[in-house]
Amino acid sequence: MFQSSQPVSSQERVALVDALRGFALCGVFVSNTFLWFSGRNLLPPERLQALGSPLLELGAGALFLFFVAHKFLNLFGFLFGLGFCLQLSRAEARGASHVPVHLRRMGVLLCFGAVHLLALWMGDILHLYALAGFVLVLFAGRSDRALWSWVVLLLGLVPPLVLALQHWGPGAAAEAAKAHELALRADLLAALSSDSVWTAQAGNARYVWETWFSTPRVLIWLALILGRFLLGLLAGRHRLLQDVERHRPLLRRMLGWGLGMGALLNAGGLLAFQLRAQGLEPTNHAGLFLLMAFQDLGYVLLGAAYLAGFALLFQRERWRRAMTVFAPVGRMALTNYLMQTVLSLCLYNGWGLGLIGRVPPSHGVAIALALFAVQVLLSHAWLKHFRFGPAEWLWRSLTYGRLQPPR
Repeated sequence: MFQSSQPVSSQERVALVDALRGFALCGVFVSNTFLWFSGRNLLPPERLQALGSPLLELGAGALFLFFVAHKFLNLFGFLFGLGFCLQLSRAEARGASHVPVHLRRMGVLLCFGAVHLLALWMGDILHLYALAGFVLVLFAGRSDRALWSWVVLLLGLVPPLVLALQHWGPGAAAEAAKAHELALRADLLAALSSDSVWTAQAGNARYVWETWFSTPRVLIWLALILGRFLLGLLAGRHRLLQDVERHRPLLRRMLGWGLGMGALLNAGGLLAFQLRAQGLEPTNHAGLFLLMAFQDLGYVLLGAAYLAGFALLFQRERWRRAMTVFAPVGRMALTNYLMQTVLSLCLYNGWGLGLIGRVPPSHGVAIALALFAVQVLLSHAWLKHFRFGPAEWLWRSLTYGRLQPPR
């Protein structure tokens, strides 16, 4: 039925992109563990402060907010858009349309994400990637100028606009929404702490049902994800990572400006976080509002610096040998992402080892890095014998309408 299309062969893969994807997945896992799996974003302040050394946790939180929070999500979304561009160009080289294949891929990914979201973990990103991926097709033939205009709108204007609406909207409604969210998180924490698998996963599904249909939140996430996709599409169109040597001056500028401006804006975001912890609100302080409004731009810039630095180091033989260790993880990104959820639920939920709310978030980072190291070893071992990870094999088989040869 789908004989004109075929999956990417191993010879067509870009090693740098695979390694970057694996690196980004490591950062995403650390972020998810620090904020959610450990229970940090669910615990009331008094319980959170009782975990571990307050000074250590304060330092870990500051380092996390500065170096990790949202940076790797930006990088991962960028790589998704770049991957779309690579697949588009390969299809055009074969004289075929990539659109039908892409839409089938997104349909299957949406099913993966829906199951992951409802049955396993409310923090799933796959369903949002699939929804934004459906829209991404509409931008394939647009000019660079049009794409940049959309990037500025989605990543530069949407965050401050949303922030303004949140803080200058109807006060009573905003307070009620905040109280409702806190109540939902308390219920979710109680469910995840239960020793019953059914209670935990039913609580997860209930939280998803209550929060997903908060339409503004979903639309904001989709806007940010689509903006990252478009940056990746632009980079793929101009072969930024496929021909690093030609783009070395640009990558060096990205590294310098990304580190400089990104660090400055992230420092401002960290200051804003501390000011809000002391009771200040952006509705009464214009400076605080500006610090918060430009925080998302800081995420993008520092993420761009990570990308540029990784790409430049990858051109050096000694560094490349070390950094290539991430490539098999990147080739099996879907499998490893789902595996991270399953392992984390077994460790943190009450029916498993019950670590949620009992270990400091900083310890969760060490746990995540240890689990990721195991994933590196497993990915290397698996790909010595198979073409795809298990989830990637299923994704491709459903997309192309026939079982793919696994070896």
